[in-house]
Amino acid sequence: MQILYEDDLNPDRGADVADAFLVRRLHESKDQIEFGRSLLAGIRKHRAEIDQLLVERADNWTLERMAVIDRNIMRMAAYEMLHGGTPERVAINEAVELAKRYGSRQSPQFVNGVLDRFVKKGSRAVAREKQ
Repeated sequence: MQILYEDDLNPDRGADVADAFLVRRLHESKDQIEFGRSLLAGIRKHRAEIDQLLVERADNWTLERMAVIDRNIMRMAAYEMLHGGTPERVAINEAVELAKRYGSRQSPQFVNGVLDRFVKKGSRAVAREKQ
C-alpha cells in the first residue's frame, strides 16, 4: 500500500526505488517479495481499468476526491477480486481492516460501500468482459 501511495503522489519515481523499499520492508523474505512484486505489477498494469470501475461504483465521487489512502486500498482489493483470484468477501474484509488502520474515521465505511458494489455488479463478470 505504501508503494501505491507513493506511485500516486510521485508518478515519475523510478521502479528501482519501489523495489528496494519492498525488499527492505519485507525483510528479504523471498516468497513475500515475489508476491509483493506480482501484486504491484498487476495493479500497475490494470490501474486504468480498476480506476474506471472504482469511479463507476463510487456514486458522485471522482478519483481525485477520494483520499489517497482509500483509493489505493480499493485498488488493491479490486485487483485481488478481478485478477488475483481472491474471494470477494475476503478482499473486502482485508480492505476494510486496512482502512480502519490507515484511513480516516469514515474510510472503512466508504471502502466497504464502494467495494461492495463490485460484488453486486459482478466483478468476475467485469473481469471476463475485459479479457
